[in-house]
Amino acid sequence: MRILSYPKYFYCLAALAGSLVCSGGLFAQGGNLHERSEVYEAPVDPQVKAKLENWGNQKFGMLIHWGVYAVPGIIESWQICSEPWLERPEGMAYNDYKKWYWNLSSVFNPVNFDPDSWADAAAGAGMKYVVFTTKHHDGFNMFDTQQTDYKITNGPFKNHPKANVAKYVFESFRKKDFMIGAYFSKPDWHNQDFWWDKYATPDRNVNYDIRKYPEKWKAYQDFTFNQISELMHDYGQIDILWLDGGWVRPKETVNDEVRAWGAPIPEWDQEVNMPHIAEMAREAQPGIIFADRTVHGPYENYQTPERKIPDTKLDNPWETCMTLGNNWGYVPNDDFKTSAKVIHSLVEVVAKGGNMLLGVGPQPDGLLPPDALPILAEIGDWLDANSTAIYNTHAIDTFQDGDTYFTANDNETFAITLIPEGSDAPKSVSWKGNLPKKGSVLKLVSSGKSLKYTVKDDKVTVAIPSEIRRAGTAALAFSFKK
Repeated sequence: MRILSYPKYFYCLAALAGSLVCSGGLFAQGGNLHERSEVYEAPVDPQVKAKLENWGNQKFGMLIHWGVYAVPGIIESWQICSEPWLERPEGMAYNDYKKWYWNLSSVFNPVNFDPDSWADAAAGAGMKYVVFTTKHHDGFNMFDTQQTDYKITNGPFKNHPKANVAKYVFESFRKKDFMIGAYFSKPDWHNQDFWWDKYATPDRNVNYDIRKYPEKWKAYQDFTFNQISELMHDYGQIDILWLDGGWVRPKETVNDEVRAWGAPIPEWDQEVNMPHIAEMAREAQPGIIFADRTVHGPYENYQTPERKIPDTKLDNPWETCMTLGNNWGYVPNDDFKTSAKVIHSLVEVVAKGGNMLLGVGPQPDGLLPPDALPILAEIGDWLDANSTAIYNTHAIDTFQDGDTYFTANDNETFAITLIPEGSDAPKSVSWKGNLPKKGSVLKLVSSGKSLKYTVKDDKVTVAIPSEIRRAGTAALAFSFKK
């Protein structure tokens, strides 16, 4: 089946991808959002604990979804999954659609791939770690795996000097002193030991009863182990193994909470043998953090609420992953969030004790979307001026009062007041609780300028000079001693 035989699908699929993300009902129970499990088991390995603490101080990272889905600019992987919440264009049989989708690899040729420019943009945005998609659920590999030919190094890009994409992404971000995360999908819908052509593929799960065919599932476990082993041994230092596809999990971890999320759950176990994988990974990469999403237990070292911020402060490590646009991967004419919106979300996340991982999807030619670059730069400008109120801070019990959020380090407390988009700062800002120590100097973090303030009835009121009000900013951060 020739890819270019279906150009009419490119536009409608891209539009459909956007509608899938924008329509809240389609991401309700049974959609592709990963919920946050309520159970948390802290790691005991001292090296893991140390790396997890370091990761928690970084606060802000970039999540890069990139694969064959960038060619038509559609939702990543999910339209080859046949579940009720998904839609595809009319006029194409499901099996033909899957063949068309998988064959996108024959035209995926990102000749402008420049990972140094990605790392520059991320560093300029104030990001400190990266999570790169080595393989999504569709099974297309963005690294030179030896376990399958369905990979970026086996198509029109194979002769490019940076064809082994993941290797060069990791190298570019390491040069900027980023922590390195490898996203890896536990389900692989292209693999015959997961979706077997003998049977239909009604949902996201393995499509045969592994109790009847244990040898096939053992082959899939070995395939998964071998791919992760390649990433652990052949791609330099990896700090985070970010495992997506939480429905691929041990049967005993399926509790009422998991069932309430509404995703289809088979009668059999879908364990990929995480103890075996973890032993290998930590021997190759001592202290590596595992984010086995929603699978509560020893391999979910931090939790990953998707596209949402928890209602309150959480005491265990966590990370909100959200998109800069409406989509994880590249979709033409995506609607990007403003820099102020991202900054407001980041401030709230950090005040509640978490990190934020912002998704940016490169174009099929290998460049980041041009419209995203000035937004990232604006975020970076704010973070550069207000860095001490964000990085290396921790949450405190009184983390919010109205539009003001609080963080702290060992020496200072910070109050960060969000300014509504399109508005100048007011003549004064106020908050209750977290009062400056009597006689303490209160400073504007961005300039170090001391500001006049009063305290009355457990309420702080800070006078904002006119030159600051006119400057226009997403948020004002103040520092003081408690």
